[in-house]
Order: sequence, then C-alpha cells, then structure tokens
Amino acid sequence: MKRILFTTAAAMVVLTAARPSFASRVTIPITRVRNVPVPCAEERLGTCHNRWHPAIPPAAFANPGDTVIFETRDAFDNPFNRSSGPADVAAANLNLVHPLTGPLFVQTARAGDVLAVTILDAVPGPDHFGYTVIVPGFGFLRDVFPNPDIVHWELGDDGGRQFATSADLPGVKIPLHGFAGTIGVELGLTQIETAFLREEQLRLAGGFVLPPQPQDAVPNNLCGPSGTARTRCLRTIPPRENGGNTDIKQMVKGTTLLFPCFIDGCGLSMGDVHFAQGDGEVSGTAIEMNGIVTVRVEVRRGQAALLRFPRFESSDRGVLKDLEPQRFVATEGIPVKPEGVVMVEEIWLDGVRLGPLTNQSEDVTLAARDALLKMIDFLTGPQSPSPTRLTQNQAYILCSVACDLKISNLVDVPNFVVSDFLHLDIFERE
Repeated sequence: MKRILFTTAAAMVVLTAARPSFASRVTIPITRVRNVPVPCAEERLGTCHNRWHPAIPPAAFANPGDTVIFETRDAFDNPFNRSSGPADVAAANLNLVHPLTGPLFVQTARAGDVLAVTILDAVPGPDHFGYTVIVPGFGFLRDVFPNPDIVHWELGDDGGRQFATSADLPGVKIPLHGFAGTIGVELGLTQIETAFLREEQLRLAGGFVLPPQPQDAVPNNLCGPSGTARTRCLRTIPPRENGGNTDIKQMVKGTTLLFPCFIDGCGLSMGDVHFAQGDGEVSGTAIEMNGIVTVRVEVRRGQAALLRFPRFESSDRGVLKDLEPQRFVATEGIPVKPEGVVMVEEIWLDGVRLGPLTNQSEDVTLAARDALLKMIDFLTGPQSPSPTRLTQNQAYILCSVACDLKISNLVDVPNFVVSDFLHLDIFERE
C-alpha cells in the first residue's frame, strides 16, 4: 500500500489508509454450554482475559480493513440467570469483572499508530437474556441503595426490532441500542506504571480505588496469585488512556472509535456489552448481556501523537438522533444536600468543611445526585408515568437503563445544573 504524507495536522486527523482489497472476516469465538458462555477462567480457546497487561498473548490476528466478530461474556462473567435473586447478586464475585474477549493483534499496526474501530453491530447472544442489578457498595447512589436487587430482561423481537421487556418492570419496553461498555486496547508498560502510580496515590489518600487483585485474575500465569505481573495487571473497572470501561451509550452501530496504540498490534479487546443504557448507568449496571459485536478495524499511521486519549466520531446521519426520546420529562438538580450529610463520592475529602453545608459550590456530582434523587421521587410518586407503582429500587434501576443525566449549566455559580431526562417512550401505551 502506498503511503502518503500530509503536512497539516487536520489532514492527518481526517484521512484514513485506504481499505485493502483483501479484507476478510475474522471471528473470535467463546465456548458456550446450552447457549451460556463458560466462565472466563475455563475458556480453553484462549480468547478471554479480565485484566489489562501488554504481555497477555493475542487471541486472534486481523489485517487493517478486516471485519472482526467478537463473541463476548457479560460484565459479571455470567453468574446470573432467569431464576437469580437478590441473594445471588449479594454473592457476586467482583474479582471476575470484566471478562473481555481478545486481545486482537492488528497486523502492521505499531505503537504510535491509531486504531480506528467502526462498530457495525452489537446484538444479544443466543440465550437472549439480560439483567440489571444493584450491587451493595457499588453504583452512584450506593449510600442510598445498600441492598442487592435484580431485574431480569427478556431480549426479544417485535416486528423486526429488538426490545427488552421484564416481568420485574411491567409495562416497560426498551429498544435495542447495543454497544460494548468496555472496549479498548492494551496499555504499554509505561502507561501501566503511570496509571498504577496515580491510582495508588489516590488510594493512599482515601479515594475509592480498585488496586490490582490477583485472585481470580485471567490469565492466571501472568496476573494470578503466582503470576509474573500480578502487581501490575490492572483492573478493568476504571477507564484509562486505552479506553476500557467507558460505558458510553453513544458508541453504537455507526460510530468509529479511535484508540492510540501503545504496543505493536494494539491489542483490541471488548466485553461488558449492553442492550441499552441510560447516560450515567447510575445503578452500576445497564441491561447487561453476553453479546456479539461486529467491528471493522483500520489503522491511522503515526497519529497517536495527535490523539493521546481515545475519541469517537461518526459521519452517519441519525446515529445520535436515534438515541434521543420522542417524548421525555426531565428533573433539574443543583449542588444542594441535607445538613450533616457528606455524599459518598466525597467522604475521602474534608468532611469537616463539607458536612455542615446545605449548598456546595460548583459541584456537578452533587447536582447530578440531586437530579437523580428527584427523578426517583417522581417515578415513585403520584405523577409517575409508569403503568405500575414502582418501588425505590425499581425506579433506581429504571433510571440506570432509561434516563440520561446531562450537564446543563457550568457557569451560574454556585449552582451548576444537571438535568435527568426520562425516556417516556419506554412505557407501553394501551
């Protein structure tokens, strides 16, 4: 392929190497028993890992321009089924989060390049089952919702379009807007060390950090209790320079994700596929499912210097419009709270100063909590649009899959505004 050099940064950002005529189709499979994936640690095909490290061996190889199909597990490594209850959620092993399919080695890609990943499709796996859970100690309102809960979803077809419905939330019907909640490339050793040191500094200061955990890590010989890199195999829960667990609902079919490559071959992996999600994923989970994601991979030569953190884009008309509701109702939140309360996200800070306040200054997190709590009150109150009376837990879960937290105002001090948009279209009308 002839390589052409451009003199302007703008040209380098926009132009992509021509797709080769020999493009083929690559599948990265997983093992299933009765349509359910086996646990990541039991995957004999060598296509699963649940930590980030550049020494994880490739699961498959592809050329620029190839179409690649990733078969994936759900975020918790498939511990739940149609009969699971709150006790099963409470017993969930968070060391298993997230099982990822990959890494994919992209031939000719080098450290310093950018990997362009175009999402062609993201659909449910063959069991057509999904769930949304409240995990104790996790989620945006983990201090308000300390008890486990689960909503089971049937991922079915209605008139050629796929919807999620649940006996646990009667009268709710949510359309498929599938995407990979976790998708990214491998960090290099330098980036691993940088991320580890900054997170360790935060942990020592009292921040909520998940340090490397060798227990239940895959691959075991590298990241497990006796693994050669056990102290630097990073957890997949926080997003970083490689992308990872960003949970961005707009990364749907028709978007192209751009990742700086830190190692040769880039090492693309993904999992944690969501049938649908609200902006914020506030309960800690969306409509989780094992899924099948189809992408096209291309390489943008030498552009990582212009892209130090992932970006995504689309030229397809209607990609974002399709995600927006036809009808909505929205609550507004500002940074206010009861006196004597320090929200859980700030307990590691100076509670002596924050505690007595009922109004904090320029605090988007507190404004988002305020908007979300108002939405939960609305959904459980007399004006709720739900056809059935919702409990607090049901409303919280519904917000996680069908409400969008959006920053509305970042200038009107001290009260920044966050709005929470409820998609009214999800409620079935007679």
